[in-house]
Amino acid sequence: MSGTEVTTAPHPLLLADGRPAAEAWSLDPALKHLNHGSFGAVPLVAQARQQELRAEMERSPVVWFPAQPQRIAETRSELAAFLGVSADDLALVPNASAGASVVFAGLERRRGGEIVVTDHGYGAVTMGAERLARRWGGRVRTARVPLDVDEEQAYEAVIAEIGEATDLVVLDHITSATARLMPVDRIGEAARQRGIPLLVDGAHAPGLLAAPLAGVSCDFWVGNLHKWGCAPRGTAALIARGPQRDSLYPLIDSWGAADPYPDRFDQQGTLDATAYLAAPTALDFIERTWGWQAARQYMDELADYAAHVIGTAFADLTGVGGTVDVGMPVPGMRLVRLPDGLGTSRVAADALRDRVAGELDVEAAFTSFDGIGYMRLSAHVYNTAADYEYFAESCVPVLGRWAREAREQHRTA
Repeated sequence: MSGTEVTTAPHPLLLADGRPAAEAWSLDPALKHLNHGSFGAVPLVAQARQQELRAEMERSPVVWFPAQPQRIAETRSELAAFLGVSADDLALVPNASAGASVVFAGLERRRGGEIVVTDHGYGAVTMGAERLARRWGGRVRTARVPLDVDEEQAYEAVIAEIGEATDLVVLDHITSATARLMPVDRIGEAARQRGIPLLVDGAHAPGLLAAPLAGVSCDFWVGNLHKWGCAPRGTAALIARGPQRDSLYPLIDSWGAADPYPDRFDQQGTLDATAYLAAPTALDFIERTWGWQAARQYMDELADYAAHVIGTAFADLTGVGGTVDVGMPVPGMRLVRLPDGLGTSRVAADALRDRVAGELDVEAAFTSFDGIGYMRLSAHVYNTAADYEYFAESCVPVLGRWAREAREQHRTA
């Protein structure tokens, strides 16, 4: 993980037969796919495996559903090995937000009902924390963490909000809007010493970090396997350690409700669990084709190059530097600052995403932090340097024009 400017494009990854890596996916060739980090992309082999499983389920549902919990338990063991955790700590949930909701539903107020979050938190998870604080009769305290601060400064900013009334700390492992790491290991240790539970939102971590939970002391951790792991969508891991995990239950009660954690999560009626069962196929595909270590290195080098070419294009257009100093950079993800007038709020950033997809045929991520708009770059193995060069040459000038129009509209409003 460099986070430094790289001006040389990495050689694209190829399949074993020499074809471009993108041919292992069913992505629309008429679009440029520059936003793997939002919803992931499922390789064809994993899609095929899920369809096989669905066909098996539909052929004999009365056989399938009673046997499904055991198959999920076996899959949990495979996924736990990938994450480097015990299968006894891992429950499968549809996504990281669902895992956070499970935690919020299971915890009880023990002190003052305060929950500490940061201003980088994922909106849906923060809203869940706010709802829990209202139920507890407490409040949410927000740690302000400037984008460019280092590990020590980020740590101090969060610790400053923890007090005698704190009942829970919610912290991103990798922030969604700002593509930076948070010092979850140090804050986890500090929270443990104070007897305060820590929930880590690791939505982006599986696959992007080699061993996401190594050295991390936390009570609860959630991470999506359908992002960087390329599993079928609706596949995430909830890791729970310590005595409080016994209070965690699926959001849907079923016949497994009397089972211990995590077994009770394996049986939820007629839930279609084929995404869970096909997830190892996606992880194995990356490992067999390139190896996860090589894939991560390529994604990181490509993200550096992408930030250079797109950041330079914006800087040449506006006279303002496009590259962004992120205090704790993330492998495979980078930020580029947008021209003034674009992406000034989450709603505006989402609208820009939709407009770029509809008018420029590019799937890209745009985010907002402290009133500033950013393009969030998230590279995967199917991306190439040409994807980002195209955006710099063909799309940056259009975004520059849209920014000028937005500023003019604001002045005349």
